[in-house]
Order: sequence, then structure tokens, then C-alpha cells
Amino acid sequence: MSILEVRNLTLRLNGKRLLDNMSIDFWEGHIHAVIGRNGAGKSTLASAIMGLHGYTNHEGDVLLDGQSLKGMTVDERARRGLSLAWQEPARFEGLSVRTFIAAGAEDKTVDRVQGVLAAVGLEPDRYLYRNVDNTLSGGERKRIELASILAMNPRVVLMDEPDSGIDIEALDRIFDTLRRLKTAGTTVILITHSLAVLEQAEHAFLICCGRLLDKGSVERIGRYFRDKCIPCDHVNHPDLGESA
Repeated sequence: MSILEVRNLTLRLNGKRLLDNMSIDFWEGHIHAVIGRNGAGKSTLASAIMGLHGYTNHEGDVLLDGQSLKGMTVDERARRGLSLAWQEPARFEGLSVRTFIAAGAEDKTVDRVQGVLAAVGLEPDRYLYRNVDNTLSGGERKRIELASILAMNPRVVLMDEPDSGIDIEALDRIFDTLRRLKTAGTTVILITHSLAVLEQAEHAFLICCGRLLDKGSVERIGRYFRDKCIPCDHVNHPDLGESA
């Protein structure tokens, strides 16, 4: 059963068509991957689904539980169960890790915050009262963001390039978090150009030039991406009318 549907989505920014009549169904409780080379439209798709500023003036529609999200703000979409983990996690000067994680959680207790920190491999006693600022590494901030998502228990989470700028240990924790989210019933959408991240999914969508090029098993899509897309010197641009 589809929980999230993208219907004929076309988006233009600064005169350039970044999404071109894209339609995708995401099944409830599954881990999906949207894979493509840089510039393919992956992050644009995630931004349009989440309703970020500058990405809502599109043709087509995004539906959650069969209901249109048109006109809904980011906060309204979040209240309905959508969440986005950024490629580059935000810094919040003066905001403690405890406050940041508890902000979107129903259970705002210290025990809950400590539990999700431990789940992503961060010692609660070391991190609970640190600030979410530039004293933390990118990998630490990414894990803290994942902890906040675990605390939210969202229905759908989009993860934009989850392996960006992190070490192997942090990546293993992220993959473990994916499994925790799936076990909790969350639908996970991985936005990636990494074969290692793709392998964590159950179903894959290949996009190029803002279009859905193919969909199917992780093995088949991964093989095509490795053999055809990675070596391809094509520059992703929907208006060129070409594909990888």
C-alpha cells in the first residue's frame, strides 16, 4: 500500500526545469532508495515533498495517505508525519542536544533522549548538554539528527545523502538506525548516489534529468547505475531532453 505518492511533479526554478513529470509511489513500511548522479533532481524531489521554501510552486501533486499536501507548510507536513534528515545537518548556537532532540518528540523525558542517543552510538552523559554547534563534527551532528528522528517516530523520513561527510563507524550506526526505523513502521526514503547506501534499501528508483528513468529491485537498479550511470559523462539537465 502506498503511503506517499508523487504525481506528475514538474518543478522549474530560475527558468530551469529540475523535475519533469515525475511520478513515484512509496510503499508503507519499506526502505526505498532514490538514486541518481549529482544534479539528477534527487534533493529537489525531497525538498518538494517536504514543502521547503522555493519548492512548492510546482505542477502535479504530492499525496500522503491519498490526501494532497498542496498549500501545507513544512510544519504542517511534519505534524502529519513527514521528516527530512539533511545532507548537511544544521547547527544551532545555544541549543543543547537534549532540547534539540526533545523538541519534536512526544516523549520529552531525559530517559527518552538518553535512549535515542545511545541508539545512534553517542554516550548520553557526554552529549546531553552539549550545544548543537560547530564544536560537534559533521558525523556527530548527523547522528544527533538521527536521534531526533528516532525520538519523533515519524511515519515517513527522507534521508538526503545519509553517508555524506561521515566515517565508517557513523555509517554503520546510520544503517542500524534505518533498521530501527523500519521495525518501528517508518517508511524510509534514501536520497543517494552511493551504492553502499542503495544496498540498504528494499526497492529502488533511478532518476536522471529530473525524470524517473527506471524502478525495480536494488540489485538490478544498482547494476545499471554502476555500469551505465557512473561512467556516463552526461550532465544532468532536464531541458536537454537526454538521459543517462
